[in-house]
Amino acid sequence: MATVTLEDVKKHPYVIAFIEAADRHMGAIGYTEHGSRHATLVSNIAQNVLSRLGFKKHIIEMAGISGYLHDLGNVISRFDHGMGGALMALQVLKDLHMEPKDIAEIMGAIGNHEEEQGDPISEIAAALILADKSDVHRSRVRNPNMATFDIHDRVNYAAERSFLRVDEKKKSIALELTIDTEISRVMEYFEIFLSRMVISRRAARFLECRFELIINGTKLF
Repeated sequence: MATVTLEDVKKHPYVIAFIEAADRHMGAIGYTEHGSRHATLVSNIAQNVLSRLGFKKHIIEMAGISGYLHDLGNVISRFDHGMGGALMALQVLKDLHMEPKDIAEIMGAIGNHEEEQGDPISEIAAALILADKSDVHRSRVRNPNMATFDIHDRVNYAAERSFLRVDEKKKSIALELTIDTEISRVMEYFEIFLSRMVISRRAARFLECRFELIINGTKLF
């Protein structure tokens, strides 16, 4: 079996094709960007979370791979895309000759990243959940016409800045958002993202940290 890196995964032709197609499919049904930008950002943030908390390099690398592959299932359907993506990742990682125990960890993380039915079952899964739910930003909005924004477009477009801050000394993980309240009220953020914050809090707790949400400089929890 080979040592598989994040760069190996990024170069795999199936991964490239699946991420491109998944993003097109999400665009066709009106969803925000779910392409290489989102995959790369989630991968980087998941790695940063575990790096800041002092985890070993191998675990950090697997978190990065999980983050990059987590939305592959959208190429099949948005419904249960975590489970579909886990099975697709299995085929890719087997093709790269990854160690079976590592594949199992990555599949578990991908299969549990959805807030509707996921759980932070491992350090990798917890980091992936936190990274995925922190990507709220106007650059994800595809709709060029603000007059036709739905609530998801409006909340994402209002988010001028998002940053997941890990404080290893205080054992806290804070999602810091700057929201233009002329575009979207803070309450609208909670209308659509409350379940994401709940699973983020559980993920932080799995990593023995406290989760905080800070919007426009005010700590909400």
